Amino acid sequence: MSDQSRALPGRPSLRYLKLEAKRRLSAGEFATLHQAQLAVAREHGLSSWAALKEHIEAAGPASHALTQVRWVMSRFAGAGTPQWSAPDEEELRGHFHDDQLSQLPPDTWTGVLSSVAEHLRKDDLADVRAEPLHLRARIGDLRVEAATEADPPYRLRKLLLYPVETKVNDPRVAAPPAGSSGAVPAAAAAVAADSFAELGLVGLVVAGATGAGPVWVTARGWASLDQGDVLLPEHRFPAYAVTKLVTATAVLRLVADGRVRLDEPANAYLRTIRLADDAVTVRELLSHTGGVDSPASMFADRVPDLVAVTGPVAACGGPRGTFAYGNGGYALLGQLIADVTGSDYQDAATRMVLEPLGMGGSGFPRDYPATGVVTGHRRTDQGMFEPVPGQVSTMPAAGGLWTTAADLVRFGLAWSSLLPDPLAAEALRPQAERDAFGGQVGLGWMLMLPKDVAGHPGAGPGFSASLIIRPGLAGPGGGQTWVVLTNRQVLVEAVNERLAGPIA
Repeated sequence: MSDQSRALPGRPSLRYLKLEAKRRLSAGEFATLHQAQLAVAREHGLSSWAALKEHIEAAGPASHALTQVRWVMSRFAGAGTPQWSAPDEEELRGHFHDDQLSQLPPDTWTGVLSSVAEHLRKDDLADVRAEPLHLRARIGDLRVEAATEADPPYRLRKLLLYPVETKVNDPRVAAPPAGSSGAVPAAAAAVAADSFAELGLVGLVVAGATGAGPVWVTARGWASLDQGDVLLPEHRFPAYAVTKLVTATAVLRLVADGRVRLDEPANAYLRTIRLADDAVTVRELLSHTGGVDSPASMFADRVPDLVAVTGPVAACGGPRGTFAYGNGGYALLGQLIADVTGSDYQDAATRMVLEPLGMGGSGFPRDYPATGVVTGHRRTDQGMFEPVPGQVSTMPAAGGLWTTAADLVRFGLAWSSLLPDPLAAEALRPQAERDAFGGQVGLGWMLMLPKDVAGHPGAGPGFSASLIIRPGLAGPGGGQTWVVLTNRQVLVEAVNERLAGPIA
């Protein structure tokens, strides 16, 4: 029996506590259920099980989201142990809405939740913010966000589990300044404020637009902590791998002009550097299925000649036809663009993509920009922030774009306008399966068809970026885009998930 006291969450679940008492009884910790329930009550500061029940019933209306999360914790805590048996599809459908199970199949949900069983076994919910249909909380090192349907049986319509950032102790980020441009949705501003604190950031920019509506941007924090520079909506960030979408669009423009064919070998167009495998096609390079190796050298003080990075013959050590994300294939696509157009990649991509879309704040610098850009930061072991040495990508076509949030939104809304409709549709058509969670890859775009979203993340020393679009709403007056930029390298997927509601 534990002699440690525990704090009840904001809206505790009696059902969960009953299950906890039964679990501890089954584990042999107590001889009777009464003893187990009494121990649970006393651990939470109450003298008896009846007093605990009365306390919970007086706490107010129950949170259905909290109840469902408690079920998940109780049901999957035993995953991986000899006695545990996985729930079947019928049981899962009693707790997960059909929409969730269409986005991730039941077997996938079981695998995902089983993979975090260690957290579920060791920790109870903390930092609980519960409403009848929504929950945000923490389980040890995991952040939890959940939402249920509005009517019984209140099944889960959303469940997110993602790592909690290590605590930040730097007092300089305690009261971040904020600025904006355009009409920022109140819910999006709230997402930015919450995410800044929870992810432990120095600076955060969130931007978006719907259809032909104006672009809005909200910025929070600092462009440089050491200099005390406030982050502004117009500051430029490195987009890193988001650059691949610009490269893919430039290649597809060459396809539209008849200068390149998707299913021709890339070596038919490459002159300066060639692929070791003569059979790899342009389509395979665009969809990361060509088996091209990624160079080890990713960042430098100045952009080198590409041949110094890849060698005169780029290695192709991976299997063709299978998705394997990498930078080597896109480095070669940049060289293909240069060889076909007769100008270097940076100038060609600017002329073919950035300028037509009005992306005046974007470019491909040869070395670290001196003005108008943010400083990357990393967290020290003491929880303080320090600047990251400024470098640029050694492969401009794979990660060399520097841009503003508003410019990235413009790209997300209008990239398809640069292409014939069938070719834009082909870019968003699955070319290969990307992972076990329902993801696919298009021509440059990472797809999640069940959620009707496409996009691309980008991350490197001191920075993270993400661009998401809803292609199903594309067309005149339609389409949605949102962008997240930070000057600390963190996972921003949770921010994207939260933004999906406010943008819609």
